[in-house]
Amino acid sequence: MFGHTNEPFSLSRDVTAVIIPAGEEIVLREGTNGFITQSLGGSFTIYVEGNLFRVSGTNADALGKDPVPPPRIPVNATDTDIEAVIWEQLKTCYDPEIPVDIVNLGLIYRCEIMSLGNGDRTVSVDMTLTAPGCGMGDVLVADAREKIAIIPTISDVRVELVFDPPWNVGMMSDEARLQTGLM
Repeated sequence: MFGHTNEPFSLSRDVTAVIIPAGEEIVLREGTNGFITQSLGGSFTIYVEGNLFRVSGTNADALGKDPVPPPRIPVNATDTDIEAVIWEQLKTCYDPEIPVDIVNLGLIYRCEIMSLGNGDRTVSVDMTLTAPGCGMGDVLVADAREKIAIIPTISDVRVELVFDPPWNVGMMSDEARLQTGLM
């Protein structure tokens, strides 16, 4: 399957991970062994003792991987430039169970940038989930927030979960429907 590997790892330090699909944080201890099953968008889905966990890209070093650097922006970037970078960053946020990014899944409903006049900007995003009860909702929201917050000139990010209109398969891009066999 796209983006999937079965690369073994041994944690080089304690690391915070999120149980999939429950969404609860736990600490995996140094020396824990397992397999990286998906590495997309700078975050990792790992398999340890029969369970799946999500490890943030900021903890990539614990898996023996390089952390993802912040995105580059043009000098004197306009709001339009920043918006393009935001959308590219959001395309690096993947559902931990489906190897499709949240943009192509159709989960982003709104992205608004407000210039603060001092060179900084605030960003407000409305996103949804494929299912309202998804335990990974907070994890996906945090991932989107983190990926936007590291963009230079962004001083504040708000990502809100909304469920109106309800998500449906028709909101997916053609590419995502083809990739998941829904086309």
